[in-house]
Amino acid sequence: MTLTLLLDLDDTLLNTNLESFIPAYFQALARDLAPQIAPDLMFRALIAGTSLMNESQDFSHTLKEVFDAEFYPQLNLSREELEPAVENFYDHIFPTLSGLTSQRPEAKLFIDWAFAQGFRIAIATDPLLPRKATYHRLRWAGLEPERFELVSTFDHFHFSKTHPAYYAEVLGRMGWPDGPILMVGNDIDRDILPAQKLGLATYHIDDEPASRSGPDAGAHGKLADLRRWIESTDLTSLTPSFKSIDSVLAILSATPAAFNGLLGGLDSLSWSREPTSNDWALTELICHMRDTEREIHHMQIKLFRAQKEPFIPRPDTSIWASQRDYLHENGASALIEFNDARRETLHMIKEITPDEWEQRARHAIFGPTNFLEVASFITDHDRMHIQQAWSILKKI
Repeated sequence: MTLTLLLDLDDTLLNTNLESFIPAYFQALARDLAPQIAPDLMFRALIAGTSLMNESQDFSHTLKEVFDAEFYPQLNLSREELEPAVENFYDHIFPTLSGLTSQRPEAKLFIDWAFAQGFRIAIATDPLLPRKATYHRLRWAGLEPERFELVSTFDHFHFSKTHPAYYAEVLGRMGWPDGPILMVGNDIDRDILPAQKLGLATYHIDDEPASRSGPDAGAHGKLADLRRWIESTDLTSLTPSFKSIDSVLAILSATPAAFNGLLGGLDSLSWSREPTSNDWALTELICHMRDTEREIHHMQIKLFRAQKEPFIPRPDTSIWASQRDYLHENGASALIEFNDARRETLHMIKEITPDEWEQRARHAIFGPTNFLEVASFITDHDRMHIQQAWSILKKI
């Protein structure tokens, strides 16, 4: 059984002390760009952009796009004007901050052991920094960034770790792995509780005797104890459940983000290629997602809003790909249309009251049900087709 590990970086794999590191980082950037920008203006723009990244729930814009849209206008400069200096900073100045951090020898020992077990490993660090900065920090920890299946950065992620949707996006970008999943981190509010809201098992790195570990924190201990804890744990107990309201809302938000990340920038040939006669092309898959969203999911939600105990039909969508000639549509345009349709779905679902989540119905396939279960069927459908898209991408 393959365990999927999501590992925080700062103060989990690398001693960082963010309360000291972040001010030093901001000061270094302000100093380096001082010939072009007054430091006080730079600080205000950095803080404003970072705040918006933390708050953003926009699955159609990466955190970098959210940051840039706030940061550069505050400086009265275009991104093109400042980008060479920013890139130079991350290439040459940012690495000098390594002295503010220190390695954890137990981190590399654990990582080497985990890879030897065949575990899938993602670095689930808060994606508030560029790829270059995050890769530098991994190297400071004595780790090789290229070894990991995924490293989250603001260049290609859409949510910060304050949102359960971040963890769903990580898993979506990994093709929604089946089986046990464990999130490991030191921060209760950003690593542990949001991951638990999604439905994941967690392990809290608890180095301080007076830390906030408690009944809600789940398993906890030092990083040096983690291997022993995993070896003594029945991995099947780490298999997540995605049936809560929080997990449903997180996956509904993360699905378009994952598709945008996986499929953004594909050329037309990649969109239309069918790896085998039994595979859909990616264009067909996304058209299916779009039309299912519009014609089935929206219909189901409206039935719940309009009737006390509705009958929920489930039309046969298997013929749509050939019937509607999906292969000759524009995949990139269909992805934008799916984003729009999912945005409407979320708008409708966020109006559902707590009592309405329990509203009963009868499903054409599954029989007696309620709104929460029908909404979870939508997220099951999401995860299945992300797995399919991820598999297709590996083949083309």
